[in-house]
Amino acid sequence: MTAKTWLITGTSTGFGRSLATFLAKQPDVNVVATARHPEQLSYLDEFDHGQILKQRLDVTDRDEIAAAVKATVDKFGALDVLINNAGLGYFGTFEESDRDQVKYMFDVNVWGLVDMTRAALPTMRQQHEGTIVNFSSIGGLFSFPTLSFYHGTKYAVEGMTESLAKEVADLNIKLMLIEPSGFRTDWAGRSSNKAMPKIDDYKQFADFIEGNEEGAHHEPGDPDKAAQIIYDQVTNHRDSLPLRLPLGKIASDTAINKYEQTLADFKRLHDLSASADQPEK
Repeated sequence: MTAKTWLITGTSTGFGRSLATFLAKQPDVNVVATARHPEQLSYLDEFDHGQILKQRLDVTDRDEIAAAVKATVDKFGALDVLINNAGLGYFGTFEESDRDQVKYMFDVNVWGLVDMTRAALPTMRQQHEGTIVNFSSIGGLFSFPTLSFYHGTKYAVEGMTESLAKEVADLNIKLMLIEPSGFRTDWAGRSSNKAMPKIDDYKQFADFIEGNEEGAHHEPGDPDKAAQIIYDQVTNHRDSLPLRLPLGKIASDTAINKYEQTLADFKRLHDLSASADQPEK
């Protein structure tokens, strides 16, 4: 069996670390583990028998992106699976959020993912095969207060991924969105910035922000189990790969409730919506 080469962004912690660790133990996988600080990837050394490449990568640096893709193909001769995992969060009301910090989050969550994908696509098109897994969030389907700009990044990822999937379907390139709910990663802690409410009208949301931070690493989701599910879907169910994969009971229940309510609203408004058209001739 020919080993498949997986490139993963953001493997120093969280989902990326769980994925890199799981994949490093598989007999049919080459792992390209990336991080802004590659010295943080020493946890992979015990599994390395020549199938692991550790690469410096800041997804906001297009030169480093190009170098990572080139190093992947130079070492392993292919790039079969791209996991766009690198990302961060931001808590703050819409009016009080720090614009510079929010812009940086868009640079990582959106433009970093865009540039990684665009760098990988030429190789995948040449191979006439590839799989791209984009980490979104249940926050790409459902919005909570104090996360408006984070939701903006994930809704963007959702829309672009859905469109790209249609553009590359005939090239045997598959895409899948991962939409987790709460998992025991650093997202709600170290990987998120925050702006606590200072305007009296928004003070009610302070407890929501603090509760998320205090709940970090106590969420129900297990990133190691998520890694196994992602590997199984990409490896054993590629022909029926879902475009959207909610992970965690809360994510699944929230998605179902959101779409059921949205469908009911669209049906209720159908005749009104249709009345905006010119009469059929």
